[in-house]
Amino acid sequence: MPAQPLSIVERELIRVGIARGDSDSTIAASVGRHRCTINAEINRNGGRGVYSAIAAQDRAVACRARPKLSRLVTDTELAAHVARRLAARDSPMTISIELARGVHGRVVSISHETIYQAVYDPQQRGLPLECHRGLHLKRRRRKHRNTAPASNMHSLGEFNLISTRPAIAAERVEVGHLEGDLIVGAYNRSAIITVFDRTSRYLWLGRLPAGKNANGVHDAAVTLLRRIPAALRATLTWDQGSEMARHHDLAAAVGIDMYFADPKSPWQRPTNENGNALVRRYVGKSTDLSIYTNRDLRRIEQRINTIPRRSLNWATANDIYTAAVATTT
Repeated sequence: MPAQPLSIVERELIRVGIARGDSDSTIAASVGRHRCTINAEINRNGGRGVYSAIAAQDRAVACRARPKLSRLVTDTELAAHVARRLAARDSPMTISIELARGVHGRVVSISHETIYQAVYDPQQRGLPLECHRGLHLKRRRRKHRNTAPASNMHSLGEFNLISTRPAIAAERVEVGHLEGDLIVGAYNRSAIITVFDRTSRYLWLGRLPAGKNANGVHDAAVTLLRRIPAALRATLTWDQGSEMARHHDLAAAVGIDMYFADPKSPWQRPTNENGNALVRRYVGKSTDLSIYTNRDLRRIEQRINTIPRRSLNWATANDIYTAAVATTT
Protein backbone atom coordinates (compact mmCIF):
# COMPACT_ATOMS: atom_id res chain seq x y z
CA MET A 1 0.00 0.00 0.00
CA PRO A 2 1.42 3.45 -0.90
CA ALA A 3 2.54 5.67 1.97
CA GLN A 4 0.40 8.64 2.99
CA PRO A 5 1.47 11.95 1.39
CA LEU A 6 3.61 14.23 3.48
CA SER A 7 1.63 16.76 5.50
CA ILE A 8 2.38 20.48 5.83
CA VAL A 9 3.61 19.81 9.38
CA GLU A 10 6.08 17.18 8.14
CA ARG A 11 7.27 19.50 5.40
CA GLU A 12 7.89 22.23 7.95
CA LEU A 13 9.96 19.77 10.03
CA ILE A 14 11.98 19.02 6.88
CA ARG A 15 12.57 22.77 6.35
CA VAL A 16 13.67 23.18 9.95
CA GLY A 17 16.04 20.22 9.65
CA ILE A 18 17.58 21.66 6.48
CA ALA A 19 18.05 25.00 8.24
CA ARG A 20 19.91 23.19 11.07
CA GLY A 21 22.10 21.40 8.56
CA ASP A 22 20.78 17.95 9.50
CA SER A 23 21.39 15.02 7.14
CA ASP A 24 18.55 13.33 5.29
CA SER A 25 18.76 10.40 7.72
CA THR A 26 18.49 12.68 10.76
CA ILE A 27 15.53 14.53 9.27
CA ALA A 28 13.87 11.21 8.37
CA ALA A 29 14.19 10.02 11.99
CA SER A 30 12.61 13.20 13.33
CA VAL A 31 9.75 13.11 10.83
CA GLY A 32 9.19 9.35 11.07
CA ARG A 33 9.67 8.70 7.37
CA HIS A 34 12.18 6.75 5.28
CA ARG A 35 15.37 8.55 4.29
CA CYS A 36 14.57 8.06 0.58
CA THR A 37 11.22 9.83 1.07
CA ILE A 38 12.96 12.85 2.55
CA ASN A 39 15.61 12.89 -0.17
CA ALA A 40 12.99 12.69 -2.93
CA GLU A 41 10.88 15.43 -1.33
CA ILE A 42 13.83 17.82 -1.14
CA ASN A 43 15.07 17.10 -4.67
CA ARG A 44 11.66 17.46 -6.35
CA ASN A 45 11.25 20.87 -4.72
CA GLY A 46 14.48 22.48 -5.85
CA GLY A 47 17.01 21.10 -3.36
CA ARG A 48 18.22 22.16 0.06
CA GLY A 49 19.11 25.68 -1.02
CA VAL A 50 15.57 26.72 -1.95
CA TYR A 51 13.27 24.24 -0.18
CA SER A 52 10.06 25.82 1.14
CA ALA A 53 7.44 23.88 3.09
CA ILE A 54 4.57 26.04 1.82
CA ALA A 55 5.69 25.89 -1.82
CA ALA A 56 6.22 22.12 -1.55
CA GLN A 57 2.71 21.68 -0.08
CA ASP A 58 1.13 23.81 -2.81
CA ARG A 59 2.95 21.82 -5.49
CA ALA A 60 1.86 18.48 -3.99
CA VAL A 61 -1.79 19.58 -3.84
CA ALA A 62 -1.68 20.74 -7.47
CA CYS A 63 -0.10 17.47 -8.63
CA ARG A 64 -2.76 15.41 -6.87
CA ALA A 65 -5.61 17.39 -8.42
CA ARG A 66 -7.94 15.31 -10.59
CA PRO A 67 -8.96 15.03 -13.33
CA LYS A 68 -5.65 15.60 -15.12
CA LEU A 69 -5.01 15.61 -18.83
CA SER A 70 -3.02 12.62 -20.02
CA ARG A 71 0.50 13.20 -21.31
CA LEU A 72 -0.66 11.84 -24.66
CA VAL A 73 -3.46 14.41 -24.84
CA THR A 74 -1.14 17.35 -24.30
CA ASP A 75 1.63 16.06 -26.59
CA THR A 76 0.13 15.13 -29.96
CA GLU A 77 3.54 14.33 -31.47
CA LEU A 78 4.21 11.81 -28.72
CA ALA A 79 0.72 10.34 -29.16
CA ALA A 80 1.33 9.87 -32.89
CA HIS A 81 4.65 8.11 -32.16
CA VAL A 82 3.03 5.77 -29.61
CA ALA A 83 0.22 4.98 -32.06
CA ARG A 84 2.77 4.08 -34.76
CA ARG A 85 4.71 1.80 -32.42
CA LEU A 86 1.50 0.09 -31.28
CA ALA A 87 0.55 -0.47 -34.91
CA ALA A 88 3.99 -2.08 -35.33
CA ARG A 89 2.98 -4.43 -32.46
CA ASP A 90 5.41 -3.14 -29.88
CA SER A 91 4.13 -3.60 -26.33
CA PRO A 92 3.50 -0.51 -24.15
CA MET A 93 6.41 -1.62 -21.95
CA THR A 94 8.74 -1.79 -24.96
CA ILE A 95 7.55 1.61 -26.17
CA SER A 96 8.13 3.12 -22.73
CA ILE A 97 11.67 1.73 -22.44
CA GLU A 98 12.65 2.70 -26.00
CA LEU A 99 11.38 6.25 -25.45
CA ALA A 100 13.40 6.50 -22.23
CA ARG A 101 16.48 5.34 -24.14
CA GLY A 102 15.86 7.59 -27.14
CA VAL A 103 15.89 4.64 -29.52
CA HIS A 104 13.73 6.42 -32.10
CA GLY A 105 15.34 9.84 -31.78
CA ARG A 106 13.27 11.26 -28.93
CA VAL A 107 13.85 10.90 -25.19
CA VAL A 108 10.60 10.91 -23.22
CA SER A 109 9.66 9.56 -19.81
CA ILE A 110 6.23 7.94 -19.99
CA SER A 111 5.06 4.85 -18.14
CA HIS A 112 3.65 1.78 -19.85
CA GLU A 113 0.55 2.09 -17.66
CA THR A 114 -0.16 5.53 -19.14
CA ILE A 115 -0.04 3.97 -22.60
CA TYR A 116 -2.32 1.10 -21.56
CA GLN A 117 -4.85 3.57 -20.10
CA ALA A 118 -4.81 5.54 -23.35
CA VAL A 119 -5.32 2.36 -25.39
CA TYR A 120 -8.36 1.34 -23.36
CA ASP A 121 -9.85 4.84 -23.26
CA PRO A 122 -8.61 6.38 -26.52
CA GLN A 123 -11.19 9.14 -26.89
CA GLN A 124 -10.29 10.60 -23.50
CA ARG A 125 -6.55 9.91 -23.40
CA GLY A 126 -5.09 10.99 -26.72
CA LEU A 127 -4.75 7.86 -28.88
CA PRO A 128 -6.85 7.02 -31.94
CA LEU A 129 -9.46 4.28 -31.88
CA GLU A 130 -8.49 0.66 -32.59
CA CYS A 131 -5.02 0.97 -31.02
CA HIS A 132 -5.86 -2.15 -29.03
CA ARG A 133 -5.35 -4.14 -32.24
CA GLY A 134 -1.59 -3.75 -31.75
CA LEU A 135 -1.68 -5.47 -28.35
CA HIS A 136 -1.03 -9.18 -28.19
CA LEU A 137 -4.47 -9.85 -26.64
CA LYS A 138 -6.29 -7.31 -28.86
CA ARG A 139 -8.87 -6.56 -26.19
CA ARG A 140 -11.09 -3.50 -26.58
CA ARG A 141 -11.20 -3.15 -22.81
CA ARG A 142 -9.61 -4.64 -19.75
CA LYS A 143 -11.47 -7.55 -18.26
CA HIS A 144 -11.08 -10.34 -15.73
CA ARG A 145 -9.71 -13.62 -16.97
CA ASN A 146 -12.11 -16.55 -17.01
CA THR A 147 -11.07 -19.87 -15.53
CA ALA A 148 -10.33 -22.28 -18.36
CA PRO A 149 -12.48 -25.41 -18.36
CA ALA A 150 -10.81 -28.64 -17.43
CA SER A 151 -9.77 -30.90 -20.29
CA ASN A 152 -9.24 -34.63 -20.44
CA MET A 153 -5.56 -35.51 -20.71
CA HIS A 154 -4.40 -38.53 -22.64
CA SER A 155 -2.27 -40.99 -20.72
CA LEU A 156 1.45 -40.49 -21.29
CA GLY A 157 2.47 -43.74 -19.71
CA GLU A 158 5.42 -43.42 -17.33
CA PHE A 159 6.89 -39.93 -17.19
CA ASN A 160 8.94 -37.64 -14.95
CA LEU A 161 7.03 -35.05 -12.95
CA ILE A 162 8.44 -31.56 -12.58
CA SER A 163 9.09 -32.25 -8.91
CA THR A 164 11.92 -34.57 -9.97
CA ARG A 165 13.53 -32.03 -12.29
CA PRO A 166 17.05 -30.92 -11.24
CA ALA A 167 16.90 -27.92 -8.91
CA ILE A 168 19.25 -25.92 -11.13
CA ALA A 169 16.55 -25.82 -13.82
CA ALA A 170 14.35 -23.73 -11.53
CA GLU A 171 17.12 -21.29 -10.61
CA ARG A 172 17.52 -19.67 -14.07
CA VAL A 173 21.30 -19.62 -13.83
CA GLU A 174 22.13 -22.11 -16.58
CA VAL A 175 21.09 -21.91 -20.23
CA GLY A 176 19.71 -25.17 -21.61
CA HIS A 177 16.64 -25.80 -19.47
CA LEU A 178 13.66 -25.45 -21.78
CA GLU A 179 9.87 -25.15 -21.59
CA GLY A 180 7.63 -26.16 -24.50
CA ASP A 181 4.01 -26.03 -25.54
CA LEU A 182 1.65 -25.68 -28.51
CA ILE A 183 -0.15 -22.54 -29.67
CA VAL A 184 -3.41 -23.70 -31.23
CA GLY A 185 -5.21 -21.97 -34.11
CA ALA A 186 -8.81 -21.53 -35.13
CA TYR A 187 -11.19 -24.44 -34.50
CA ASN A 188 -8.32 -26.41 -32.98
CA ARG A 189 -7.19 -27.35 -36.52
CA SER A 190 -3.65 -25.96 -36.62
CA ALA A 191 -0.82 -25.32 -34.19
CA ILE A 192 2.75 -24.08 -33.74
CA ILE A 193 5.36 -25.45 -31.36
CA THR A 194 6.92 -22.91 -29.01
CA VAL A 195 10.06 -23.64 -26.97
CA PHE A 196 11.68 -21.13 -24.62
CA ASP A 197 14.93 -21.28 -22.68
CA ARG A 198 14.18 -20.52 -19.03
CA THR A 199 17.32 -18.49 -18.36
CA SER A 200 17.72 -16.42 -21.52
CA ARG A 201 14.03 -16.48 -22.59
CA TYR A 202 15.27 -17.35 -26.08
CA LEU A 203 12.50 -18.59 -28.39
CA TRP A 204 12.29 -21.29 -31.07
CA LEU A 205 9.18 -21.85 -33.17
CA GLY A 206 8.27 -24.91 -35.22
CA ARG A 207 5.64 -25.69 -37.85
CA LEU A 208 3.47 -28.80 -37.64
CA PRO A 209 2.97 -29.83 -41.27
CA ALA A 210 1.80 -33.31 -40.23
CA GLY A 211 -0.68 -32.03 -37.67
CA LYS A 212 -0.64 -31.75 -33.87
CA ASN A 213 -1.09 -35.43 -33.11
CA ALA A 214 1.64 -37.32 -31.26
CA ASN A 215 3.54 -38.32 -34.41
CA GLY A 216 3.36 -34.84 -35.95
CA VAL A 217 4.54 -33.15 -32.77
CA HIS A 218 7.32 -35.70 -32.29
CA ASP A 219 8.75 -35.13 -35.78
CA ALA A 220 8.48 -31.34 -35.59
CA ALA A 221 9.94 -31.22 -32.06
CA VAL A 222 12.94 -33.31 -33.12
CA THR A 223 13.61 -30.90 -36.00
CA LEU A 224 13.23 -27.88 -33.73
CA LEU A 225 15.37 -29.16 -30.86
CA ARG A 226 18.19 -30.15 -33.22
CA ARG A 227 18.57 -26.46 -33.97
CA ILE A 228 19.86 -26.11 -30.41
CA PRO A 229 23.48 -27.14 -29.68
CA ALA A 230 23.60 -30.53 -27.95
CA ALA A 231 25.40 -29.01 -24.96
CA LEU A 232 22.43 -26.68 -24.40
CA ARG A 233 19.74 -29.37 -24.48
CA ALA A 234 19.55 -30.24 -20.78
CA THR A 235 15.86 -30.49 -19.85
CA LEU A 236 12.50 -29.88 -21.49
CA THR A 237 9.35 -29.28 -19.44
CA TRP A 238 5.90 -29.69 -21.03
CA ASP A 239 2.32 -29.98 -19.85
CA GLN A 240 0.56 -33.34 -19.74
CA GLY A 241 -0.97 -33.07 -23.20
CA SER A 242 -1.59 -36.09 -25.39
CA GLU A 243 0.62 -34.59 -28.11
CA MET A 244 3.58 -35.74 -26.00
CA ALA A 245 2.63 -39.42 -26.09
CA ARG A 246 5.97 -40.14 -27.81
CA HIS A 247 8.03 -38.23 -25.25
CA HIS A 248 10.35 -41.20 -24.67
CA ASP A 249 11.19 -41.29 -28.40
CA LEU A 250 11.75 -37.54 -28.42
CA ALA A 251 14.08 -37.66 -25.42
CA ALA A 252 16.15 -40.43 -27.03
CA ALA A 253 16.27 -38.75 -30.45
CA VAL A 254 17.68 -35.42 -29.26
CA GLY A 255 19.36 -36.39 -25.99
CA ILE A 256 17.25 -34.37 -23.56
CA ASP A 257 15.56 -35.14 -20.23
CA MET A 258 11.77 -34.70 -20.35
CA TYR A 259 9.66 -33.49 -17.40
CA PHE A 260 5.95 -32.74 -17.10
CA ALA A 261 4.14 -30.11 -15.06
CA ASP A 262 1.32 -31.05 -12.73
CA PRO A 263 -2.21 -30.93 -14.22
CA LYS A 264 -3.81 -27.46 -14.33
CA SER A 265 -0.58 -25.82 -13.15
CA PRO A 266 0.50 -23.37 -15.86
CA TRP A 267 2.52 -21.39 -13.30
CA GLN A 268 5.01 -24.26 -13.25
CA ARG A 269 5.96 -23.29 -16.82
CA PRO A 270 5.93 -19.48 -16.51
CA THR A 271 8.52 -18.77 -19.20
CA ASN A 272 6.48 -20.57 -21.83
CA GLU A 273 3.12 -19.22 -20.68
CA ASN A 274 4.34 -15.61 -20.73
CA GLY A 275 6.29 -16.18 -23.93
CA ASN A 276 3.28 -17.58 -25.75
CA ALA A 277 1.48 -14.31 -25.03
CA LEU A 278 4.31 -12.52 -26.86
CA VAL A 279 4.02 -14.88 -29.81
CA ARG A 280 0.27 -14.23 -29.97
CA ARG A 281 1.03 -10.62 -30.90
CA TYR A 282 2.28 -11.83 -34.24
CA VAL A 283 0.06 -14.84 -35.01
CA GLY A 284 -3.17 -13.84 -33.30
CA LYS A 285 -5.96 -15.94 -31.88
CA SER A 286 -8.64 -17.73 -33.93
CA THR A 287 -6.45 -17.78 -37.04
CA ASP A 288 -5.14 -20.50 -39.33
CA LEU A 289 -1.59 -21.10 -38.10
CA SER A 290 -0.75 -23.41 -40.99
CA ILE A 291 -0.29 -20.38 -43.28
CA TYR A 292 2.92 -19.37 -41.49
CA THR A 293 6.03 -20.53 -43.29
CA ASN A 294 9.38 -21.34 -41.71
CA ARG A 295 10.56 -17.95 -42.91
CA ASP A 296 7.63 -16.26 -41.17
CA LEU A 297 8.40 -18.08 -37.93
CA ARG A 298 12.10 -17.14 -38.09
CA ARG A 299 11.08 -13.51 -38.51
CA ILE A 300 8.87 -13.72 -35.41
CA GLU A 301 11.66 -15.43 -33.48
CA GLN A 302 14.10 -12.67 -34.43
CA ARG A 303 11.70 -9.96 -33.35
CA ILE A 304 10.90 -11.48 -29.96
CA ASN A 305 14.49 -12.52 -29.25
CA THR A 306 15.73 -8.96 -29.80
CA ILE A 307 13.16 -7.14 -27.61
CA PRO A 308 14.69 -5.67 -24.41
CA ARG A 309 13.19 -7.58 -21.48
CA ARG A 310 12.64 -6.27 -17.97
CA SER A 311 13.24 -9.79 -16.61
CA LEU A 312 16.71 -9.65 -18.20
CA ASN A 313 17.57 -6.18 -16.86
CA TRP A 314 16.66 -4.81 -20.30
CA ALA A 315 19.07 -7.05 -22.17
CA THR A 316 17.68 -9.18 -25.00
CA ALA A 317 17.23 -12.94 -25.10
CA ASN A 318 19.56 -13.01 -28.09
CA ASP A 319 22.35 -11.30 -26.12
CA ILE A 320 22.27 -13.85 -23.30
CA TYR A 321 21.74 -16.94 -25.43
CA THR A 322 24.44 -16.00 -27.94
CA ALA A 323 26.92 -15.51 -25.11
CA ALA A 324 26.03 -18.97 -23.73
CA VAL A 325 26.51 -20.56 -27.14
CA ALA A 326 29.89 -18.88 -27.52
CA THR A 327 30.94 -20.21 -24.12
CA THR A 328 29.95 -23.81 -24.87
CA THR A 329 31.57 -23.85 -28.32
